[in-house]
Amino acid sequence: MPLSRAEIATPSGARLINRLCKHWAHKLEVEHSEQDAKIVFASGTCLLHAEPERLLVSIETLEEEHLDQLEGVVESHLVRMAKDEPLEIVWEN
Repeated sequence: MPLSRAEIATPSGARLINRLCKHWAHKLEVEHSEQDAKIVFASGTCLLHAEPERLLVSIETLEEEHLDQLEGVVESHLVRMAKDEPLEIVWEN
C-alpha cells in the first residue's frame, strides 16, 4: 500500500487534530483522542499524532494515484485549521 508521511513542526498539534476532526466528523469516519486521530477517506486513511513540538501525519492509500490527492486535501485543511500559524509540510513517501 502506498504510504506518505510528514513531520510538521508545531506546538499546536493537539489543537489541529481537534479542529480537523470536528471539521470532518460530519462526513467521514473519524476516531480521535487528544493526541491521536484516524480519519478514513474513500480512497485511504490518515493517521495523526501530536507530540509537544510536532505533528506526525501519515497517509495510506490503496492505489498510488490517490496518494498525491490525499496529501493535498490533508495539507490544505491543516493549513486552514492552523489559521495564522505557518506550517511547513514536506511529504515523504
